[in-house]
Amino acid sequence: MANNLLGYILIEGTETQLRGATLITDAKGFPEDFTRTEPFRPDQLARILYGNSFGKYAKESLILESLLDAVEKQPQLWICNDSEILTPLHEKSRIKTVLLEESPHVPLDAAGHIETTADPGVFLLQVEANGAPLRAEFPDGTRSDEVEQVALILTEAAETMSILEPFTRLQRAMNFLATGAK
Repeated sequence: MANNLLGYILIEGTETQLRGATLITDAKGFPEDFTRTEPFRPDQLARILYGNSFGKYAKESLILESLLDAVEKQPQLWICNDSEILTPLHEKSRIKTVLLEESPHVPLDAAGHIETTADPGVFLLQVEANGAPLRAEFPDGTRSDEVEQVALILTEAAETMSILEPFTRLQRAMNFLATGAK
């Protein structure tokens, strides 16, 4: 049986507190695995010593690594919405990775259509027959056949789920947990 799992990862916060979570779904959007970190609050000395690089260091080396170590089911594709973790996520997981965002563009020809943009590594992917294409950014070095594979994975999943909606669930789950509710 082929792996049809999609992995969503969200890392958010400020330099005084960071937190992260992953949601692994099947191709219908049903949850298969959920992991999260406790909020990370660096002390003043750490912020001083790391300076402007603290946020990047904390996202990559503390939050991202913790999340990837805790995941029990490996997805066929990681989807993130933060350019700072796109390449580290790909390098640390060794799994296809894409940053997805809504785009203001008019729909492309058909579901599965891929259009290049002026930005290297950035494409427009029409994953649904209707609606705007998604803006898809890939890590440096991603080959064109890998872009096509990701487009196919997303197009097939879009037949049974809303591709970006799991980010909303992740955000809501993180906010719920932050309130101390169980």
